[in-house]
Amino acid sequence: MENLLAISDLHVRYADNRKMVERLRPGTDGDWLLLAGDIGDDFADVEWALRRLSDRFAKVVWVPGNHELWTRPGDPVSLKGEARYRHLVDMCRDLGVVTPEDPYPVWHGADGPVVIAPLFLLYDYTFRQPGVAAKDEALELAVEAGVICTDEYLLHPDPYPSREAWCRARLVETEARLAAIPEHLPTVLINHFPLIREPTRVLRYPEFALWCGTEATEDWPRRFRAAAVVYGHLHIPRLIRQDGVPHYEVSLGYPREWGARAAVPGQPVHILSGAPDVSRTTT
Repeated sequence: MENLLAISDLHVRYADNRKMVERLRPGTDGDWLLLAGDIGDDFADVEWALRRLSDRFAKVVWVPGNHELWTRPGDPVSLKGEARYRHLVDMCRDLGVVTPEDPYPVWHGADGPVVIAPLFLLYDYTFRQPGVAAKDEALELAVEAGVICTDEYLLHPDPYPSREAWCRARLVETEARLAAIPEHLPTVLINHFPLIREPTRVLRYPEFALWCGTEATEDWPRRFRAAAVVYGHLHIPRLIRQDGVPHYEVSLGYPREWGARAAVPGQPVHILSGAPDVSRTTT
């Protein structure tokens, strides 16, 4: 049985996380691995992890998290914004890793072909608290609560004027690509940030939701026939269902977070399973 597996937020700058990646193996030779972002903070760390995982799994599909897009002091790769993202895409292509810029692959299982759609969508500060109408007010409240995402210092949107402008551009491009998928095919949508607001409602600091997605994708799982949605970022691994669609948060997270979890850390989540049907046609 070939499996569609997923994990995110490997954060390999931590020694314990790096050991987890060293131990990460497929269950069968045909397993695919979906990586929902935040592999590492520096370019070299991301390349280290993707090189190992692409050697082990039949196919690796990657989407960027906010950490991959950081330009940290001391990182020899000093590219910012779109240029940094494109450099990551080029590195992935050299390794045979599928990115949001590549044709969507089709996974064949017992339930029929499923289009695997890696997305890069960012956020636009629309996940605000009730009664807060403007981004500036929302940011002020977050600062007062002592909550500010490191993205504000390290995630540069160049050449876009802002992160939300970059997000809008990604939304337009990605929506068109998803709309072009043949209507008879279901999808698995992979994005670092959740596509719906619901997962953020359990955040310990609700102000952090500002950096966790966009309201523009709330109906995408239904519109684009998602058999599953895969995301990370929140470090709250769980499964929720909305409108009948399963949303899997698949993050490994930081070592300090593992003790509170029932599951053994470092195990990828099974998204779909099934024997391949070689009689089906790939689009």
